[in-house]
Amino acid sequence: MTSAPTSASTVELVEHAPARSVPLADAVGRALAAGRIVDAAPDPYTPGQWLLRAGSKVGAVAVTVPGGGEPVTVRVTPKVPIARLFFLLGYSLDPRGSWRDGEVEVAGHQDLLPALAHAVERQVDRALRQGLLQGYRATEETALVVRGRIREAEQIRRHFGAAIPVEVAYDEFTTDIAENRILRTAVERLLRLPRVPRDVRRKLLHQRARLADVTAIVRGQPIPAWHPTRLNSRYHRALHLARAVLDGASADYAPGGLHIDGFLFDMNKLFEDFVTVALREAFRGSVRTARLQDPHHLDEASAIRMKPDFVLYEADDVPSAVVDAKYKAEKRDGYPDADLYQMLAYCTALGLREGHLVYAKGNAAHAAHQVRHAGVVIHQHALDLDQGPAGLLADIATVAQRLTATPCV
Repeated sequence: MTSAPTSASTVELVEHAPARSVPLADAVGRALAAGRIVDAAPDPYTPGQWLLRAGSKVGAVAVTVPGGGEPVTVRVTPKVPIARLFFLLGYSLDPRGSWRDGEVEVAGHQDLLPALAHAVERQVDRALRQGLLQGYRATEETALVVRGRIREAEQIRRHFGAAIPVEVAYDEFTTDIAENRILRTAVERLLRLPRVPRDVRRKLLHQRARLADVTAIVRGQPIPAWHPTRLNSRYHRALHLARAVLDGASADYAPGGLHIDGFLFDMNKLFEDFVTVALREAFRGSVRTARLQDPHHLDEASAIRMKPDFVLYEADDVPSAVVDAKYKAEKRDGYPDADLYQMLAYCTALGLREGHLVYAKGNAAHAAHQVRHAGVVIHQHALDLDQGPAGLLADIATVAQRLTATPCV
């Protein structure tokens, strides 16, 4: 554990780094712990200080203290380069969209939130350059004239015996459609986040003005569905990034009047999504079928559920390979044994003689363990996230080749 001086209003942490002792109000420390933003506990040796340790969530959150005091910002820096993080994100969102280093502009930003805000603003600007997309939206309202069709049941229930007003339903051609609402809400979200540079914030305000007639999604409401088509193709990349902003783990815990607002990427999920999507792409066009988060049961009574990250099926719908992705580096004493036990359970339930664990980094590119009396081999693969996209995808291709050699029991 290390301790370093820090401002009472800003706490700088690094993903999976040793804990830091920082001066912090007890209410703020409890809020960070309750929101599972970082591991937080009072420092037993220094009154008034808290031990904070970042896990796999990276980004920044601001804790607003009641009474108008200055917010406390907690910033967690990822260990992987920002450009690499955006490649993992972009590829998992849209693997056939040719995401590569430089495809998502980060303008040299070395911090996650400034880079994300800049990237989203640039993509929104490109999407709206030809004007706002329009489309039909189903609308129901109370009107003084008939438009579309009359909702007879609602008319009787609300206005029995009256000719007006009229309950009507119609399709309206408008800019207030799902695609624009998602972009507007993502822009609003970024404008509320801490550490967005002034020049980027100014450009985001410009994008919000372009979307002024579009309704933002209220917090807690489901994000409206959109479907990629030729007509909205110029929106695709912006929508993928906007959805990442809206899906980011945002804390909203407010004990004692505290409010937390921020954006956090879960590197565990990001790595898992990249590995499984990349493996699925590796088998696209083959006779095999890949299923992500594939539900199964360990026992005959179907009481013990399990959900491997990736299961590969042959043409006859028989499982041929199973993979679990683990965002953790190999330590001096090796990977956690629990991962091996979990994979052995998967292999047993699926009737496979081999299973595959894929880690973010390791001391060797590949290792294999023969399980005694079981006839099962568990492979451990390591991807080096420090290498470029071409190297990462080449490593995924190597893992995919090993999967095709996996025999069934």
